[in-house]
Amino acid sequence: MSFLKNIFGKKDEPIKSYFDFWTWFQKNEKDFYNVVKSRQNIEKGFFDKLSPKLGELKDGYFYLTGMFDDNTVELVLTADGNTKNIVFIEELVASAPNINGWKFTALKPALNIEDVSIEMAGLKFNSENLYFYSNDLPNYPDEIDVCITHNDMNDDNRQQIINGTYIFLDNYLGELDFVNNIDNLQVIAKSEAKKELVPIAKLKDFLTWRQKEFVEKYDGVRYDTENDEYSIMEAKLESGNMLLAVINTNLLEWDRQASHPWLAVMTLKYDGSKNNGMPNNADYELLGTIEDEIMLSLKDKDGNLNIGRQTANNERDIYFACNDFRKVSKTFNETQKKYGDKFEIEYDIYKDKYWQTFERFKQH
Repeated sequence: MSFLKNIFGKKDEPIKSYFDFWTWFQKNEKDFYNVVKSRQNIEKGFFDKLSPKLGELKDGYFYLTGMFDDNTVELVLTADGNTKNIVFIEELVASAPNINGWKFTALKPALNIEDVSIEMAGLKFNSENLYFYSNDLPNYPDEIDVCITHNDMNDDNRQQIINGTYIFLDNYLGELDFVNNIDNLQVIAKSEAKKELVPIAKLKDFLTWRQKEFVEKYDGVRYDTENDEYSIMEAKLESGNMLLAVINTNLLEWDRQASHPWLAVMTLKYDGSKNNGMPNNADYELLGTIEDEIMLSLKDKDGNLNIGRQTANNERDIYFACNDFRKVSKTFNETQKKYGDKFEIEYDIYKDKYWQTFERFKQH
């Protein structure tokens, strides 16, 4: 009886690597292919099986599927706009085997303007009703600050228009270019526009031109932190807790900050309730070890600059500015997995070309 249970009750092996995932996928790909091609029960027959397996690898994998041509199913894996997950999408797809009848795509690809028409909540988003203009920011000349207008926006549908516009841009520009090429985005009503409106079909060319200028200006720029001095800043908070920051103030005066536009912040939470919000000796030592390991992985010569750290209110924040988000995404994720049983660890990666996040340390 136990022998029969082993045969009929056998579970899939846990997914611990990209190889494991694709091994599992290959075992099921014919069933998945038929489900997608027939366009019946895709949710139940494909997505409900795919989702938990991707989740075993890591949170943050999203997906789209459909027929690429008459004989090929395309599976698009997407980070859904979350920058810190992009590298894992790219790596998973790069490791995919060749499977007859399948095409695997990392991130939503760019589409021609005539092929992009979104309809949601009874609203349409296309080249006929979307326009844009760019704001010039004298104090931040490298910022790409864009306003998008929709002909039908009003106070009642504002949020739906904003959501639909983001989805439109994700498909029109492509997921990676949307993340890389627009720094600030506002979606506004036509009546709120402050400059002449340009058809949305010209946005892609505009962004390509601006990005080319940016690359020519900053390509290859590196910063050596070896001889920099770190300033120690102390303060007493209203709660009575202490704040201690150790910041590379030399680096904050650098005039080429826009060359490292990605800011990465890791927050490690500890119990400082008996120590004015500061870590106890054991936690302090372990936090230092973690920071040292991160520093060994994220080197300035590779475009990862350590801004410093802040400790207060039961949290330590570690700050980096990077010329690309991929390496820091992997390093922070590995740290979270390794030390997640010691501290509650969160991290975020976002674009801030002029490091405005750190203005408070400059003022100090």
